[in-house]
Parts: sequence; structure tokens; C-alpha cells
Amino acid sequence: MRKVYYNPMRKLTLILPFVAVSLLAAKQGATQQPSLLKTTSLESHEGMTITARPWTDPALYKEKFPKKSPVAAGIIAVQVVFRNDSDDSMKVNLERIRLNLILSEEEHQALYPLSPEEAADVITHPSTKNVTSKRLPIPLGGPKSGRDKKWTEVEQSIRDAGVQASVVAPHGTVQGLLYFNLRSQFELLNSAHLYVPEIVALEKNRSLMYFEIDLSRSAEP
Repeated sequence: MRKVYYNPMRKLTLILPFVAVSLLAAKQGATQQPSLLKTTSLESHEGMTITARPWTDPALYKEKFPKKSPVAAGIIAVQVVFRNDSDDSMKVNLERIRLNLILSEEEHQALYPLSPEEAADVITHPSTKNVTSKRLPIPLGGPKSGRDKKWTEVEQSIRDAGVQASVVAPHGTVQGLLYFNLRSQFELLNSAHLYVPEIVALEKNRSLMYFEIDLSRSAEP
């Protein structure tokens, strides 16, 4: 960090205006910075910054999910921000993102994000299975029984709040929610990491190094 040294012999009349201008600039910069980036759970390299924040406080869900909350069904929403500070478009493989959990010293597990359809199924028909069970394959074929108007509304709310694009434009930002079925075992977030293994700089056709973001420090309301 750059250190600034002040000469104690300077006149006070010169110092005060400088301090006032500095404070004003800092305040303006803080208001311009997206509030979603104000978190300790982030990683940045090669022009990409990823910020992640688990929504452990049920109050955070009320605005986007006024009727059926994912957290009430055991699903944790992780708010992510992909910020591209480079001159190259970045493509994020959202389907390969994982939530890495430590169940014990000998047992770890990786959860893939739920699709809007899968999340809606869990929310409208909550499961009591343990988080250590294998993740069910994505259902194939026609709609499941019970996918009525209420299911459609839940699925749409999940989709609308999710990450809307996989390509981040140069000097652009993409944000939204990822959903993981923890089956209400939210204490597992205390040792969880969000793993983002595949991001490609499109114009240069170059893969970035993986991101592994420690969620333990932000797994608080």
C-alpha cells in the first residue's frame, strides 16, 4: 500500500482544504462503486474479479421471492458479480461452477448450481434427503406432475434473479444469483468455497486460471 507522508511544518490553512477534497473524492468513489462488491469474499486476477456472497439472512430473499423463498426449502442463494476490467470479452462456464463443501476430514463434496427448473422442483416439493446423497440428474422428457401455475411462478422468479448472461463484455459486469441445495445444512458454508474453473478470454482464445473463493468469511447475515 502506498504511504503518504505529511510535513508537520506545513501551514494548517494548506492542509485543511487538501483533506476536505480528499474526503469528498473518497465519498464520491464509494457511492459510485457497486454495493455488491463490498464483501470480503472475492478473488481477482487476469482482469477478472469475482465476488460471491451467500444469502444466509432470510430477509434478503423477500424482495425477489415474496411468496416462495428458496432458503425456506433448504436452498442457499449465492450472489455473484463477474467484473471484467480487461479489453477482452470473458465467457464464464456457469454450468461448471461448483460449491465445494467439507463434510469431514475424509469427506468432501462438490455441488453444482441448480437450474431454475430444478430449484422450482425443490421449492415446491421440499426434499428431506441428506446433502451427502448424490445429486439427481437433470430430468429429461416432459414436465413433471405438479408443475402447475404456482410452479411456473416460482421457476420464473428463480430465473429472473439468476445470472442472466455467461459473457462479460470488456469493462462490463454481470451479476445474479446461483442456487445450491444444501438441504438446510447452512452451517456447511463455514468451510465452503465457490469454485469457478472455466473462464475464457474470447478474442485471445485464452483460458484464465481457476477461481476459488472462500465463502466462510461472508457466510453471515
